[in-house]
Amino acid sequence: MARKLNSFPQGRLVVVEHVSKVLAGNPLGDPHVRRLAAWLPPQYDEARGRGRGRRFPVLYDLVGFTGSGLAHLNWRPFDENVAERAARLVHEHRMAPAIIVFPDCFTSLGGNQYINSSAIGRYADYLTREIIPFVDREFRTLASRDHRGCFGKSSGGYGSIIHAMRYPQYWGAIADHSGDANFNLCYLTDWPRTLNELDHYRSRRRRPGRVDAARDAKLAADGRDDGRVRRFLAAMWEKEKLNDAEMHAIMEIAMAASYDPDPRAPNGFRLPFNLETGELIPDRWRRWLEHDPVLLVGRYAANLRTLRGIYIDCGWRDQYHLHYGARLLSKRLAEHRVPHVYEEFDDTHSSIDYRMDVSLPFLTRALRG
Repeated sequence: MARKLNSFPQGRLVVVEHVSKVLAGNPLGDPHVRRLAAWLPPQYDEARGRGRGRRFPVLYDLVGFTGSGLAHLNWRPFDENVAERAARLVHEHRMAPAIIVFPDCFTSLGGNQYINSSAIGRYADYLTREIIPFVDREFRTLASRDHRGCFGKSSGGYGSIIHAMRYPQYWGAIADHSGDANFNLCYLTDWPRTLNELDHYRSRRRRPGRVDAARDAKLAADGRDDGRVRRFLAAMWEKEKLNDAEMHAIMEIAMAASYDPDPRAPNGFRLPFNLETGELIPDRWRRWLEHDPVLLVGRYAANLRTLRGIYIDCGWRDQYHLHYGARLLSKRLAEHRVPHVYEEFDDTHSSIDYRMDVSLPFLTRALRG
């Protein structure tokens, strides 16, 4: 919805440089020195000069695939970035004042899933072992998990719910907007297009006539790259603009690097399909399913029940079919008696930042007490 320019206090943005030991020497050669942004609510500066000053809960914004933390602070026409949205919600007394942190977790593969991967880097450790302690040292935070939460959309929503499951000692509440879940629907359906895109980078160009399909299939039977993934990535890193098919192909490759890393394999990861025949490789797909939130609820139900708040939502026209994953996730949480709020809305996967009008107040209510 278009909004007028606002005259109420906007808070303050601070951008600092953080030197990461965790990301140093990462497999992709991505920078280990990154800019970290934090939005401080207007009340933060009002408290200066009063002894130690007031301390605030902290929310971490985990952006979606192809995003970075700083991207959520860009100027937007007729709309609000995350800092402006938070300032308005605080001004309207709908959201309690909180610090919002914007980590930069972008990678050469377009992003990551906020988990540790030997093919991409230790981004779960980067967040929990480095960024959280750094923020607690640099800012007046309420430095405990009961006053710390994370939220995100798509890959960021996935990161939020996975961190709630695996790292509950760091997070007191989370919000998952349209997060990746039910991998059999949200990923499998896009792989045929990815296989077609990778076929352009086959070592031998296809020609009309007889084909020895059995011979060709053996070259990619175990999920190892026969060279086309490497050539595809090299070409993408040289391009100034990626088309839609290329962007979705690099996304699926990034997911393979996240969910099925293998230091012994070319590129450091395996693929879940035979590149020639399009056959699903069951052993490789099982590695992916080990990261599906829907299938992990039972294992981590005790951890999830310790959180002060879990919020999940999804549009029922999501083009990646994530509303089915969100419904299954909510169903599994209910079956394991994990308190949570699940909502749906009439929209797709795109341009849904307005849902933060619901999640940010939810999180600050859960983390305030």
